[in-house]
Amino acid sequence: MTGGLSIRTRGLVHIYHVEEHDVAALSGVDLDVAAGEVVGLLGPSGSGKSTLMSLLAGILRPSAGKVFVGETEVSAVGSKVLDELRAGDVGLMLQGAARNLLPHVSAIDNVRFAQQPARRARREVPDPDEVLAEVGLAALTERPLGALTPAELQLAAVAAAVSTRPGLLLCDEPTSQLDHAARDRVLEVLTEVNRTHGTTVVLVTHDPEVARVLPRTVTIRDGRIGGEGRSGEEYAVVTADGFLPLPGHALDRLPPGTLVRLHEVDDHFELRAEEP
Repeated sequence: MTGGLSIRTRGLVHIYHVEEHDVAALSGVDLDVAAGEVVGLLGPSGSGKSTLMSLLAGILRPSAGKVFVGETEVSAVGSKVLDELRAGDVGLMLQGAARNLLPHVSAIDNVRFAQQPARRARREVPDPDEVLAEVGLAALTERPLGALTPAELQLAAVAAAVSTRPGLLLCDEPTSQLDHAARDRVLEVLTEVNRTHGTTVVLVTHDPEVARVLPRTVTIRDGRIGGEGRSGEEYAVVTADGFLPLPGHALDRLPPGTLVRLHEVDDHFELRAEEP
């Protein structure tokens, strides 16, 4: 498809049952991503980022709440609709290039394999050579994956994920374990996919240098949206239930139990820590 798909979640909750305990990975996430945006998901390990990605892709069903990708409520539709969605409209890159590729064939064979569900659904897809040229692998289409560098492998994984021209591309740590030059190249390709085709891109990252160059970031903390960033500036976000998670740099100075008062000053508000 051409053009991006929007994302909307409301009251999103996901609970894992671990032995005799319930663990809440997400606790009421309200997230809006406009069609054509590039958004980074930040947060410490275990904060719920990968769970959110799996819910957006329809791999997991939420314990409560709703997930919309475009006009489709992926949290409510059946497996057939989800299969059709993932066949062409939603591209998914798991962490680590090897998890996205068939190891014993070439890059172009991987693209052809990724396009098979779309072809079976009689969806129009681009020529595999064209897809590989767009990610900078035009000269390596027939080369075995074992002969590719880590950067080239990740670009092959990008090619497979975007081979159907999806409206939404979900990427879990697409630059992990890459050197700076390779990381920057992968980011350039993802940006170009967004610019050329309007694809909405949502990526998980732990890399602060990646986060700084993204136009928008969303920080997940303890299963909630804990902050948003715009061009490197971080902001707290008031949730629908009035919860105000503070950004990480504020929490470093305000330990748990700190009393904070909200003061109205002229046309704005200020938060002030006070003695009990």
